Amino acid sequence: MLVRLLWSHLRPYRWPVLLLVALQFTATLGLLYLPTLNADIIDNGVVPGDTGYIIRLGGVMLGVTLVQAACSGAAVFFGARTAMAIGRDLRASVFDRVQSFSAREVGRFGAPSLITRATNDVQQVQMVVLMACTMMISAPIMCLGGIALAVHQDAKLSLLLVAIVPLLAAMILLIIRRMQPLGRGMQARLDEVNRILREQITGLRVIRAFVRDDYERRRFATANTDLTDVSLRMGRLMALLFPLVLAVVNISSIAVIWFGAYRIDSGGMEVGALTAFLSYLMQILMSLMMATFLFAVIPRAEVCAERIHEVLATSSTLRPPTDPVRELARQGELELRDVEFRYPGAEEPVLREVNLRVAPGQTVAVIGSTGSGKSTLLGLVPRLSDVSEGAVLIDGVDVRDLDAKVLAETIGLVPQKPYLFTGTIASNLRYGNPEASDEELWWALEIAQASEFVAAMPDGLDTPVAQGGTNVSGGQRQRLAIARALVRRPEIYLFDDSFSALDYATDAQLRAALARETAGATKVIVAQRVATIRDADQIIVLDDGRIVGAGTHQELLAENPTYREIVFSQLTEEEAAA
Repeated sequence: MLVRLLWSHLRPYRWPVLLLVALQFTATLGLLYLPTLNADIIDNGVVPGDTGYIIRLGGVMLGVTLVQAACSGAAVFFGARTAMAIGRDLRASVFDRVQSFSAREVGRFGAPSLITRATNDVQQVQMVVLMACTMMISAPIMCLGGIALAVHQDAKLSLLLVAIVPLLAAMILLIIRRMQPLGRGMQARLDEVNRILREQITGLRVIRAFVRDDYERRRFATANTDLTDVSLRMGRLMALLFPLVLAVVNISSIAVIWFGAYRIDSGGMEVGALTAFLSYLMQILMSLMMATFLFAVIPRAEVCAERIHEVLATSSTLRPPTDPVRELARQGELELRDVEFRYPGAEEPVLREVNLRVAPGQTVAVIGSTGSGKSTLLGLVPRLSDVSEGAVLIDGVDVRDLDAKVLAETIGLVPQKPYLFTGTIASNLRYGNPEASDEELWWALEIAQASEFVAAMPDGLDTPVAQGGTNVSGGQRQRLAIARALVRRPEIYLFDDSFSALDYATDAQLRAALARETAGATKVIVAQRVATIRDADQIIVLDDGRIVGAGTHQELLAENPTYREIVFSQLTEEEAAA
């Protein structure tokens, strides 16, 4: 999987890679040529005492060394650039694919795992590419070239390589095979640590409110210990690998010197040839050691590549239209026709037989008990999920046939849990319309009943906002989210229980301003509070995923027992009839 993933992402960089291979090849040839020159100096310069010969060949060696150093430096430069570029492309690919996911795919992987795959997993693959570019390309050239030149120096002494090289290769492969499952286990445990840490940071207030600090410490300690144990086991194998390689290298050097001495004594070999042979042996074994460095990280990188490929190979259930509709009548008519929605593998659908039509400019409210499917119904309109059966239409066009940009421009969604991004109030409000002027922002804030507290802030629209909007209250966060939707000026507004954190007075003022300023827009409001939706043109009552009532507040109060039960759980008979 690692090779397949890298092959698909290396294609745009084939020319830098080819240049890199040429540079590494030249640098390695220079490195292989140096022992032969050294042997020549010893045999023909040092032994006979020819100083001029030593200086001439020494100059050649210096020139070869400079060329080799320059090529090596350039190869490292291009290798590092290529590795970083591939890492960037992989992160971008994972990010783009995750952006296309529906809530179903995100829930399947989990946010902590997706974060790990886009960061740590990509980093492991990037490290392998860097090591391959700087070491692995030259290692086989050096190994094969070293063997050929060692045989050229002395064929009989080269028989030692027949025993040394296979022994070293077998040791490396044996340890690498044991490291691969540990690499998979390490990434899985890293996901678990990220998940627990994310939960604890997000739920810090709940943990402290219920005095569960000790329990959470133990839970994190267990996950952390599991990760540490697997890391230590992998580390021990890596620690064992290099001493074994060094032991083979040193034993091989002793054997070469031992048998080489006998060859020199018998007159079958020159001193310079033995020196060159020993250098080539070191280069052969060093090339295997360089390969060992790479092989040490390959098992974990292979697992990471599988995890990255799993994300890239997952197709979103939200299929893009083959021939998207790029223009709408822009009237704001919304219709749900025989809609059914169920989760994969579920026995029963969440929504069934839902038929609803909202005329342009109409305000429709959806109410029901917890778990009746209100938020799910609203999420079908902007294609957060797709219907299992039936269709959702805007101005007569199925949302599945609409261009994503057109759909986004038509809808202004205020989610149940409003989220603000790191930046300023202005940058958050312009999230829906980057071209909005300050006057438009203040207009939206005025309608959302947020202008007063924003104006009271030291920097006004430029006031910093923390991640998630944690430096403002829940009610302020809701009002800023409503203002963000208003800035877009869409044809359809979707409010998913977006007034729950507001007091009754602010709620009433906000609804009055919305009715006045967005009279021509279609509004669908999901709410639990009867006071929020009693003035809607039509109220839809959901129960167990079905529409069990539709009408005005007074009509439903008189005819619908489900609605009446909800109303009287919040209001007295006098308040309900008022």
